[in-house]
Amino acid sequence: MKIYKFPRGGIVFEDSTVPPRDKSVIAFLPVLAVVPLIQHSGGKALPLVNVGDQVQEGMLIARRQSPESANIHAPIPGTVIQGVSWEAEDGFSNEALVIRLGGAFEKLGKPRKEFHWEDLKPFALQQLLGEYGVVEMEPPGRPLADLLGPLYSRDSDEPAALVVRCVFDDPWLAGDYALCRDRAKDIAEGACIVCHSAQINRLVFAVSHREYDLGSRLLEEAGSFGIPGTLVAVSSRYPQKNPRELQFALREYEKKEGQTLGSLLILSPATLAGAYDAIKLKKPVLERYIGVGGSAVKNPQVMRVRIGTRLKDLFAECGGFVDEPQRVILGSPLSGRRIASLDEPVVKTSFAAAALLEPQTGGTVMRKCIACGECRQVCPAALDPESLFKGIQQGRTSAAAECHGCGCCDLACPSRLPLSKVIQIGAIHGKTR
Repeated sequence: MKIYKFPRGGIVFEDSTVPPRDKSVIAFLPVLAVVPLIQHSGGKALPLVNVGDQVQEGMLIARRQSPESANIHAPIPGTVIQGVSWEAEDGFSNEALVIRLGGAFEKLGKPRKEFHWEDLKPFALQQLLGEYGVVEMEPPGRPLADLLGPLYSRDSDEPAALVVRCVFDDPWLAGDYALCRDRAKDIAEGACIVCHSAQINRLVFAVSHREYDLGSRLLEEAGSFGIPGTLVAVSSRYPQKNPRELQFALREYEKKEGQTLGSLLILSPATLAGAYDAIKLKKPVLERYIGVGGSAVKNPQVMRVRIGTRLKDLFAECGGFVDEPQRVILGSPLSGRRIASLDEPVVKTSFAAAALLEPQTGGTVMRKCIACGECRQVCPAALDPESLFKGIQQGRTSAAAECHGCGCCDLACPSRLPLSKVIQIGAIHGKTR
């Protein structure tokens, strides 16, 4: 087996506090669902309901009103009881509608009705994906239809490939792994739907070399739809799943195997499952597979969770905390976002939630930089995190945009400096100036 990889940097990341990925449980339905109006890149969605209104499961409750925004649907039936707002630790604010559970479900517990999509035109499929609010199911969360449009408009002779990214370089991707195991057929068909939506003529299943059997299963499931497919084994070294590093590995595959993949659209299994649900089942994005764990959590587990479920409800269903967590992260501890309140909810781009005790965070004491160079050694983008960190502290943010926030430098730094986190915040604020 040939294994393709990015050329420099990266780390082998292991974490014993992640949930077991070989099983998943269905989380309890939230009694209160906090549904943010920003769950993705772009601006706030425009609310279509008011406090006191009754909503149905899957009902459109907020409509996109700017580029890269997306439609928002009610994850549960019930009553809109209030609007809330909060400010995140990175300084950005959000607003949400709070729904109290009540009434009948339109999707849950109903017979599964499947729809034929093969005869639909690509533009019609793109419209449906937009209508059902399908986005990249990880940050930044760009709407899927917006990603497909340019590919559909390309010259008909220009090759393109959809890359199904089943790269598990981060153990906190346990939810995505469980999703692949549980819904391999749906993910494969979702990939074929996306290909048809943008007239993409090739499928590439990029899989961690340790998960080659899973990739073979996905490739076999996709085979009945007549789209040529390829299985490519890539490294499990973090951050192999990041677009820059994965594209490098795939371009190496092209050169060494004499292949031409053309333009690459890289999508996660969760995104493709969302595309399947929207087109095949006429179902908006209502739930996520979430890996819930960390050293503070009594019983880590992978959970199928409704959008809008508060983190405190998830942790309570995992048995609560063994001790008060020092830090709670939405996403992977390497690259996720620290949250200020356990009332924050699961959103479309959530894939993990981690509650960490002090030994796992490295403590609260930051020492001075000792100029050891460890951060430069592990940076896959060949940046100098030390210089970027110091520059941002002095108000210089322009070079920070080159960082893609993988977090390798944070883990490598012996002084426990929050290099990646500071650089990423500097990059965001630099764009908004």
